[in-house]
Amino acid sequence: MAARWSSENVVVEFRDAQATAMSVDCLGSHAVLSGRRFLYMVNLEAPSEPPRKIGRQSKWDVGTVQWNPHRSESHVFAASSNQRVDLYSWRAGCGEVHTSLQGHTRVISDLDWSWFEPELLVTSSVDTYIYIWDTRDTRKPTVALSAVAGASQVKWNRKNQNLLASSHDGDVRIWDKRKPNTAAEYLAAHLSKIHGLDWHPDNEFILATSSQDNSVRFWDFRQPRKYLNILSCQVPVWKARYTPFSSGLVTVMVPQLRRENSLLLWSTLDLNSPVHAFVGHDDVVLEFQWRPQKQGSKDYHLVTWSRDQTLRIWRVDPQLQKLCVSDGGEELTEAMSLAVEEEKSLASQEPDSQFRVGLNGDNLHDQDGALSSVVGSGVPQTLQQEFSLVNLQIRNVDVEMDALNRSCVVSAHFGSHQVHLVVKFPAQYPNNAAPAFQFVSPTTIPSATKTKIQKILTDTSLQKVKRNQNCLEPCVRQLVSCLESDMTQEDGPASGPFVLSNPVTPVLQVFPRVTNTYGSYQDANIPFPRTSGARFCGTGCLVYFTRPITMHRSAPPTEPTPRSLSALSAYHSGVLTPMKMRSESQSTLRLYSGSPTRTEKDTVSISSFYYKERKPTFSASRRWSVQTLCDWPVLNSVPLFCLSSSLGSYF
Repeated sequence: MAARWSSENVVVEFRDAQATAMSVDCLGSHAVLSGRRFLYMVNLEAPSEPPRKIGRQSKWDVGTVQWNPHRSESHVFAASSNQRVDLYSWRAGCGEVHTSLQGHTRVISDLDWSWFEPELLVTSSVDTYIYIWDTRDTRKPTVALSAVAGASQVKWNRKNQNLLASSHDGDVRIWDKRKPNTAAEYLAAHLSKIHGLDWHPDNEFILATSSQDNSVRFWDFRQPRKYLNILSCQVPVWKARYTPFSSGLVTVMVPQLRRENSLLLWSTLDLNSPVHAFVGHDDVVLEFQWRPQKQGSKDYHLVTWSRDQTLRIWRVDPQLQKLCVSDGGEELTEAMSLAVEEEKSLASQEPDSQFRVGLNGDNLHDQDGALSSVVGSGVPQTLQQEFSLVNLQIRNVDVEMDALNRSCVVSAHFGSHQVHLVVKFPAQYPNNAAPAFQFVSPTTIPSATKTKIQKILTDTSLQKVKRNQNCLEPCVRQLVSCLESDMTQEDGPASGPFVLSNPVTPVLQVFPRVTNTYGSYQDANIPFPRTSGARFCGTGCLVYFTRPITMHRSAPPTEPTPRSLSALSAYHSGVLTPMKMRSESQSTLRLYSGSPTRTEKDTVSISSFYYKERKPTFSASRRWSVQTLCDWPVLNSVPLFCLSSSLGSYF
């Protein structure tokens, strides 16, 4: 162990700890680091002193550790290990396990102490159950909450003693412990797994979620269909938590490089860029918590533990705290609290209109002309930042970017043809405001090709900005795909000059007819949707889904399924598949024979293309595609694969 002091922070290194979790007590005097063999008690008043150790007799790592937040029980902390939670008592420099909580049948994913009742502890597990325990009677949980999917996070509300939230993959459920039979509210928060969940310290209705989809979203669960605000990042967000002061937020990113700064301080009133970066850790920050403010001091201290096996204490002085507050911040906070009530009376207006209620038009734009992300705008970064991060390693293509005039020029040449495309970005970009595309001289491609490409680029940009995402790089790559497709059809496979020297994703064909159906075609790594499958649920029932029995495959079972939806669009259009050699004959690449070419007015769907319809042989009332198999005695003696005739031709 070695300690290094500086005016900004304290660094203590534990080379042999190999701790996976950390927690700070409510007095701010001790931090516990949880390793597999020992629990290390660090005295935060003198962190350079050798830590005390509490031995562990378990082969499992500690998943989560947390001190009791009440001063009357400040000597108690809980640590989860596999399916069990151990309650430790730390007094007079000695610690021991005084009881254990056992009830889950799968690994425990999270735990949290109640902010109102010191005896209540909630635990979540992948066994689909959430248990509320009373430490005065540890024989069984006092309340059991059941969900279909396992929970990865669970947190008590800080202002309402009866409410708690849990995350299940990309969804969030709000529970009332007085009504445990069903969730009080449901939020479809993210499309990817939620890594972090945190309630607002002053508002019982607002919470923040951080996800694998590179974003942090802010929610008022009274309006579950629309998030209040969004912080878009370039990498997945591991944790996002409110600060105990002002309107701050601390995030931990999942860095792509070991020495990349991943601990950032934001102002929730302006999410354009972080107000401070905590630089020092050489690896991912596993946990961070705040020490209580000392009496008579205006400073806050942030304690962090990283995979680089160092514990750091960061001092946050009043000047840094003020960066989380902007002029007119009180008015903006009031506008956020009124958003829900205003949204009820303005339901017929645009989806984002409720976030502008109570805002002065003079405050909507910053100095660079970009829309301020104060309430619901969710601008991920400035245009200058997007230009600096864009990756366009494409041969024969040159992009000249001018952030001052909010425009760029894309130049490309192939053979005797040249393309010059001007892209102009509006002031609100990318907050639901798409850029404009215009071909200028000396562009030599035909007018019909210009019109088609402009439509494709407009559709692609609209899909991105509706999610407050940047669209320059996807649009340029779509342009290259279009040009390559047209030149391949005109000159043959060998003459297409557009080759990605360092492609992010494989070049895919572009088909305007199905653009609205299939959306973006940068999905080479996204599998084709399943058409059948089975899984046992929490009640022991086997639930399976398959295609309607009135449908069947039009191709032999030996034929492979499309690689992705974009590949399906290629099959539908009757052109060469992106995953095959362009030199192969078209007839050998057709996956599904006999599929009629549809007009633009026809609706394209997976089921209508994938299966050949036929007349039903029995009453429509007997149709089904999803059923539950329960209490079948044959399941105990017949292997699961024997059900393949009912489950479909494949999983």
